[in-house]
Amino acid sequence: MQEENKRVTRLLASGPAGIAQAAAILRAGGLVALPTETVYGLGGLAANPRAVAAIYRAKGRPSFNPLIAHVADLAAARREGVFDARAERLAKAFWPGPLTLILPLAPGASVCDLARAGLDSVALRVPDNALTRGVIAAAGGPVAAPSANLSGHVSPSTPAHVLADLDGRIDAVLNGGACPVGVESTIVSLLDGAPRLLRPGGVSRVEIERVLGERLGGAQAGSELGAVLAPGMLASHYAPRAAMRLDALQLEEGEAGLDFGGRFSGVSERVLDLSPGGDLAEAAANLFSMLRALDAGGVQRIAVAPIPEADLGEAINDRLRRAAAPRG
Repeated sequence: MQEENKRVTRLLASGPAGIAQAAAILRAGGLVALPTETVYGLGGLAANPRAVAAIYRAKGRPSFNPLIAHVADLAAARREGVFDARAERLAKAFWPGPLTLILPLAPGASVCDLARAGLDSVALRVPDNALTRGVIAAAGGPVAAPSANLSGHVSPSTPAHVLADLDGRIDAVLNGGACPVGVESTIVSLLDGAPRLLRPGGVSRVEIERVLGERLGGAQAGSELGAVLAPGMLASHYAPRAAMRLDALQLEEGEAGLDFGGRFSGVSERVLDLSPGGDLAEAAANLFSMLRALDAGGVQRIAVAPIPEADLGEAINDRLRRAAAPRG
């Protein structure tokens, strides 16, 4: 991929040619800002961890929160999440539309660990924009797409808003005009018991409760309504069973290693290297899957090599500190 300050951001026209161009960029691992009925989303293929890492990088000061996976239709959503009767009712009532459902991850789902922030749940939405649904279908899989703006800035509802923040940082913007809703989607969790409203948005609480026939609970302590998050205390989501030792300069007896830049090379067979070449985007892409792989091996302790705090390293280290935090 090009460096962000050298990348040329193209404005793609609406229509079949723009859809085909946007889908080709996504299939190649690039990033395209896509129009929805809510706001423009910064899209990358949700199955491609390098593309997902690039989304976090492009938005600046990245934080590995779960991203919404946008799909073309309900059938595609069922391949990614487990739908119970409540989820089916909500999807049929409000999709395509500004409602995101947090569901258990389906067996064989394609949304990668990094897009899910290591969780066993997935955030799904079918956007009410024919251009973007066409891009998703042509790209061949779910598209992860947080709002197409720099972190902390106002969400974009026009191509000009996107370019003001991300020109030179992404590959293209698909011109779909102004977004009619202009606020983000409502997020509802259907995990573990009563349905809960995690973020108010384009579908009202009253409408959702009418379809469900029951009241919505609120977010649990530790979740953030303003961000795209599955429910629960954030620190607990990133903790493997094994104890973790950060900023390790060498392996101690009995430890497995989560390496960066080849520090532990040749020391032990129980070492996985986030990026032998010291590439932070590659390290971000491998983070959750390698943590899971080491933990699945039954090790009691994982030593983690030092990782620079710059760029994506800030978010990688944040998640590692959460993983290493004392339990209970």
